[in-house]
Amino acid sequence: MVSSYNKNGVGDTLIVMLKNSEKVEQSFERKGNIARIFNESTNETVGYNFFDVSELVNIEGNGQVFLSDQEIDSLNQTLAAAGFEEMLEADNRPKFVVGYVKECAPHPDSDHLNITQTEIDNDEVVQIVCGASNIAQGQKVVVAKVGAMMPNGMVIWDGELRGEASHGMICSARELKLENAPSEKGILVLPETAVTGEAFKG
Repeated sequence: MVSSYNKNGVGDTLIVMLKNSEKVEQSFERKGNIARIFNESTNETVGYNFFDVSELVNIEGNGQVFLSDQEIDSLNQTLAAAGFEEMLEADNRPKFVVGYVKECAPHPDSDHLNITQTEIDNDEVVQIVCGASNIAQGQKVVVAKVGAMMPNGMVIWDGELRGEASHGMICSARELKLENAPSEKGILVLPETAVTGEAFKG
């Protein structure tokens, strides 16, 4: 679940994205101050818009926001009262973490992509396809996990690149909009002392 809020740009509306809806025909139904967005062909819910959300919860910030269990409960009560059946689940685990590139191999169908097996926690290794020329086995890197919203507003979902599954993104300093980011392309390589799985603070 990815939650986004931009009062100046969108108004007092909380946007909740449950699934990647970029490549599906969408429709919506509105009940009161809630709009359910769904896949027209499957009727699967891909997200909700909560209008005048400040009447329900107090949201601070701009861009991706993380809701407390109490705030999720309040939204779920409002969903149920409006007649919607789905319930939201909070996920406040860090979305930008230190990753360790355990394996890195050339993509079989590309001359510039590499397939990595990247550890993002002590017991979790994910496959991430990376196009940076400086990616290499043994690096500590910044991983935007599935469910992360990049500074430019792009949301990271499970996907495929040239037929290979990719579950996250290995980031450059420019993509993270870090101060003094180098002008040359390439992922941000962290010191070896960085702890795999810890939240990346920038």
